[in-house]
Amino acid sequence: MTIYSILIGYSETAGKREYVKLKNLSSKAKTKGFVRIDRMFDSYANSSLGMIDPDGIEALCSDLGVDCTDVRILMLAWKLKAQKQGYFTWDEWRTGLKELRVDSISKLKKALPELEKEVGKPSNYDNFYSYAFRYCLTEEMQKSVDIESICELLNLVLGPQFRPQVDLLIEYLKVQSDYKVINLDQWINFLRFCQEISFPDLENYDATQAWPLILDNFVDWMREKHSSL
Repeated sequence: MTIYSILIGYSETAGKREYVKLKNLSSKAKTKGFVRIDRMFDSYANSSLGMIDPDGIEALCSDLGVDCTDVRILMLAWKLKAQKQGYFTWDEWRTGLKELRVDSISKLKKALPELEKEVGKPSNYDNFYSYAFRYCLTEEMQKSVDIESICELLNLVLGPQFRPQVDLLIEYLKVQSDYKVINLDQWINFLRFCQEISFPDLENYDATQAWPLILDNFVDWMREKHSSL
C-alpha cells in the first residue's frame, strides 16, 4: 500500500450525498472568498463522487510542482483534516484552504513553506505524526498498518529529522519476521525513541522502561550488528 492508494471499501455514493448536502446547506452563505476556493475544488474534483479523489490529488500535485509522495501533501491533508486516504471532501477543502488563507494554486504553492513551519512546531508535530498513521487506516475498524507502508511512512515523516535512526529502523523492520503490522502505540514510540535515545551508542536505552518489545528487539539487533563490525 502506498500513501495515496485508492481507498478500500469507501462508499462513493455516500460521499456524493455528503457533498451535495453540504453545498445545498451553505449556498446561501457563500462569500466571494469561498467562490474562488470552490472553483479550485471543482477543477480537481471527480464530479461523480463530489470529492477530490487520487487522480485529482495527482493533478493538484502537478500544478503545485511537487511529487504526490512529497511530505508537504501529507501536511496539506493534515491541515484539511482529511479523514479518508487519498480523498479531500468539499467541506475539508473549504475549511482548510480558508485557514490557510489561499484561494488559488499560486497562493497555495507559496503557503507550503509556512505549512512546513507550522507542522514543525513542537505543539503541532506530535499531532501530525499521529495523524500520518491514522491516515493510513483505510478500512473500518483497522488498528494497524503493514510493515511495508510503515517503512514508507517512516522515511517520509521521520526521515528528514532522524535519518540515521530511520534508515536503520527501516532496515530492521524489513529483515525481522516477528511483526507483520505496526499499531499506533508502537508508531508513537518510534518517535519517542528518536527524540530521547542517544544514537548510535544507545547508552541511555533502558529495556526495563515502558518501551514496546519491538524496540527492545531493535536495540538488541543494533548492538549485535555493531559488535560484529
